[in-house]
Amino acid sequence: MFQGCTNLRVAPALPATTLDYTAYKSMFRDCTSLVKAPTLPATTVPYACYQYMFNGCTSLKVMPEIKCKTPSSSAFSYMFNGCTNLKKLTYLSLTSLSQSCCEYMFRNCTSLTEIPENYLPVTTLATQCYVYMFGGCSNLRIVPENLLPSTTLADGCYSGMFRDCTSLNTTLKLRATTLKPNCYGAMFEGCTSLEV
Repeated sequence: MFQGCTNLRVAPALPATTLDYTAYKSMFRDCTSLVKAPTLPATTVPYACYQYMFNGCTSLKVMPEIKCKTPSSSAFSYMFNGCTNLKKLTYLSLTSLSQSCCEYMFRNCTSLTEIPENYLPVTTLATQCYVYMFGGCSNLRIVPENLLPSTTLADGCYSGMFRDCTSLNTTLKLRATTLKPNCYGAMFEGCTSLEV
């Protein structure tokens, strides 16, 4: 709808609480002057609904409030990918996950320095739910050690999650006792500042 509107600074309100699949996909993609994003009040988000929504919004500094608790497959994938000025994350009040729901969500958000406490509280994971979620966040330094509370993992769930986070120097508690294929694949690859 507004993809590539490079002079758009303030997004219109989006009051809808009932959405259909791909409803807002790529809606503000590459709106490079966007500084204010609207609150997203829907609590259930269908397939790929917010996919690429703010991808490449390089002036966006604060993540909008997302009230979704039960995202469907790929609901948030690439949502803020390449938002290179994003500095503040708003709390995600998720109660469940779906396949690939948060994949690449904050990839290459190079101004992001920390993840808030209890940011990912869900303990039942889904296939590839967090794959590359924070990949390429090269200034990310502070990650709460209790960020990943699950003890039972899913296929590829954390694959590449912090790949190339070159400033990350703290480790997380990995509580899982039941693993799945590729669950930790390349999770910290390229984290050249990481210390044990």
